[in-house]
Amino acid sequence: MGGVPESAGARPRALVTGATAGIGAAFARRLAADGYALVLVARDGERLAGSAAELTGRYGVPADPLPADLSTDDGCAVVSERLREPFDLLVNSAGISLNRSFVRSDPEDEARLLRLNVHAVMRLTRAALPSMTARGRGAVINVSSVAGFGALMPGSTYSASKAWVTNFSESVALSVRSQGVRVMALCPGYVRTEFHDRAGIDMSKTPPWLWLQADDVVRDALRDLQKGKLISVPDWKYKLAVFGLRHSPAGLLRRVAGDTRGRIGRDVA
Repeated sequence: MGGVPESAGARPRALVTGATAGIGAAFARRLAADGYALVLVARDGERLAGSAAELTGRYGVPADPLPADLSTDDGCAVVSERLREPFDLLVNSAGISLNRSFVRSDPEDEARLLRLNVHAVMRLTRAALPSMTARGRGAVINVSSVAGFGALMPGSTYSASKAWVTNFSESVALSVRSQGVRVMALCPGYVRTEFHDRAGIDMSKTPPWLWLQADDVVRDALRDLQKGKLISVPDWKYKLAVFGLRHSPAGLLRRVAGDTRGRIGRDVA
């Protein structure tokens, strides 16, 4: 189920962060449909409880809400403790971006972005792996982004955080695959979710053909996990984009870089 090996006759278990919206919610739906028992993590306890009840009612699977703010040490500790239990799959989907460039951003907001996008991914992955490697099975999917392959968002630290997630996931994957455990970075492009609205980022000028659907992203991710890929880039147009980002001259990338936040030069002029 879902590309993750499990014991014969046993219901597989998954923990999903950012589970009430966007890609995290899509993972929760797909895994529930595949018969997983779920632990769902998000900040909003009331919304989380509603999502868990809906999944149980629709798919008949256990769905346990675990409210936690993963941008805090206490929140990470709560979820890390839960991950001492055996899970077949961990999906680190919680993450944020900011709607202003670095020189206009508050240090506190930048620190929160790093705590959620980087520190929480590291800490929860580290918490899940001992149980998985001891059993010789399990998987971790860390939701990254195509943005992590190049500095195409002038002034934004989001792409830097996602570059870390991709590199971290690939490195850890190489260290645990001989023990039967898979780690994969999921790197989608623009996805129809609440993500940009929550960050206050105006995406109205983005061409419709660039948008992906969250359910399609999850389908492709689980297929790539089954294939043993270390990095999953859903959709052919973003596969081409990543190829270009990896192989185009740096000068060319700088000339075409642009984002709704504007260039740093406008902020320091």
